[in-house]
Amino acid sequence: MLEENTARAFWVQKPGLGEIVPSKLKPMGPDDVLVRASYSGISRGTETLVFRGEVPISSYDVMRAPFQEGTFPAPIKFGYISVGVIESACDAGKALVGKDVFCLYPHQDRYVVPASAVTVLPPGVPTGRAVLAANMETALNAVWDAKVSLGDRVVVVGGGVLGLLVSWLIAKIPATDVTVVDPNEKHALVAEELGVRFAVSVPDDCDADVVVHASGNPEGLADGLKAAGVEGRVVELSWFGDVPVSLPLGEAFHDRRLTIRSSQVGRIPPERAPRWNHTRRMAVALSLLKDNALDALISDESGFEELPRVMERLALSGEDSLCHRIRYN
Repeated sequence: MLEENTARAFWVQKPGLGEIVPSKLKPMGPDDVLVRASYSGISRGTETLVFRGEVPISSYDVMRAPFQEGTFPAPIKFGYISVGVIESACDAGKALVGKDVFCLYPHQDRYVVPASAVTVLPPGVPTGRAVLAANMETALNAVWDAKVSLGDRVVVVGGGVLGLLVSWLIAKIPATDVTVVDPNEKHALVAEELGVRFAVSVPDDCDADVVVHASGNPEGLADGLKAAGVEGRVVELSWFGDVPVSLPLGEAFHDRRLTIRSSQVGRIPPERAPRWNHTRRMAVALSLLKDNALDALISDESGFEELPRVMERLALSGEDSLCHRIRYN
């Protein structure tokens, strides 16, 4: 039996090895709340890179998660997708007790954070679906960076959770023509649930106004360059860690005057930064999760005790799945 001020947390003890270990809860201050986790989510791209120890030294600072403990490569407590209920609170958070919230916290069953670090789930967003919030926030930022306009032809390369969310958001812009491309035909059913056109390869002569790459594979970015039309914009969402990427920049890249633009959720686009902050953006991301069709993105669920084995399998076997949700008792 754990003590009242002790929680359980998932740590990467060394690259390729994760464990659930006891973790002392910090004392609650006047502005803090105590959260009991209901679900957490695995961010496939980032967390599997962290698990394998592939974060480059140059990225240690920018890759730091809000409530990370330890340092790269390991031991480290890392993650940023947690949904739970407020168990207790001090002065600033009394009104939050009993509320379901989202927090950018690692995989841990109970934790203390400032009340300002949690976002209350809006009506109509169930706790199990709220694990998509971080991906939705990234997708929202990506659509801002892509600057998609009415009537644009858009190709999204990569039919994982992020690519499908980006496609789903863009398809809501009137008169847009969006296709999500992924070699895994199983994702076609999910795309259909979301009302998005699907293809297993980039269509010939698609002449896209905007291309979004989210496959996590350098070959996908090369395919994205082929899909872009003259003066087209290619937005890169994949993060490759310390893996070098080779691109065919000697073919039609210069002739078509293509632009490659990185998109990273840590920064709000400069034209929005004077009015937007991360709190406002997260609130909007959560409000976008009211559509029941988005449940199709949650392909797997495991108990918290299984997380070390699940992370090893996802990171080392190349298993293909969408959102893997972790359930807490």
